[in-house]
Amino acid sequence: MTTETATGAADPQALTLENVERALDELRPFLMADGGNVEVVEIDGPVVKVRLQGACGSCPSSTMTLKMGIERKLREAIPEVSEVVQVL
Repeated sequence: MTTETATGAADPQALTLENVERALDELRPFLMADGGNVEVVEIDGPVVKVRLQGACGSCPSSTMTLKMGIERKLREAIPEVSEVVQVL
């Protein structure tokens, strides 16, 4: 469980699969509304490897979703994350 600081940002979390999944769970309703989803494939050091599923996997905007949505959210919640990359 996270607590909000005076700036509105959540307390930073450790880079664990559980924390990555928790952060992604906040984004999943938006992805699912467009017929997609995201799956964590592996955590390789500070790099989180994900697979976009359903409509997200073939969407022309998937790179934007990955970088500006998923990566941004994960880096905000878990500062240790340096990059999120898509694997096929």
